Amino acid sequence: MQFLHDRGLELSEEKTRITHIEDGFDFLGQHIRRYPKRKVLTTPSKKNVKNVLDKLRRTIETHKATSAGFLISLLNPIIRGWTTYHRHGASKATFRSVDSSLFQKLWQWARRRHPKKSATWVKAKYFVREGGRSWVFTGDLSQPNGKVKRLRLRRAAQTPIERHVQIRADANPFDPAWERYLERRGDVKMEQTLRGRRRLLFLWKEQEGLCPV
Repeated sequence: MQFLHDRGLELSEEKTRITHIEDGFDFLGQHIRRYPKRKVLTTPSKKNVKNVLDKLRRTIETHKATSAGFLISLLNPIIRGWTTYHRHGASKATFRSVDSSLFQKLWQWARRRHPKKSATWVKAKYFVREGGRSWVFTGDLSQPNGKVKRLRLRRAAQTPIERHVQIRADANPFDPAWERYLERRGDVKMEQTLRGRRRLLFLWKEQEGLCPV
């Protein structure tokens, strides 16, 4: 604190608190906490999860009369962006929880649209079987070129967890003995970068170069 004060910097008393790492703390949407056996885990914070669920629910509630395909085109970017941000932490259980909450909301949306239809009819119209899953929310979206594209809701849990590999503290880039180790780290980083570019290329082709919104 004195170090910051001497340099003309001040911490906000409202946003700053001192806590033990074993009690955990929230920072930039992440909850950081040290668990038994001195294992530190980073998970999405409860407030951050609530915010994304509120955003997804608002999107659904404000599009009660729209088509399932158009609704999916609005939900998928939200899910993709949020899970990409949290994919480096211990987020898999939270992703599954978000998927469960979103399914409940979409089921209510579908039943409300067809109050006189049976649950079996509603399921057959909006939820298809894909692979080992039988409740994949699906809809058609009309394209500007007149074609109809079938969209499927993205699952949060389908986002792979990508752990950050901590660099060894004694690694020295100027020591030839560490050359192979640093090259291997560079290969992993390059692979992740190319994977991101492939994802962008896939999305661009999938949307035929057009913004879905």
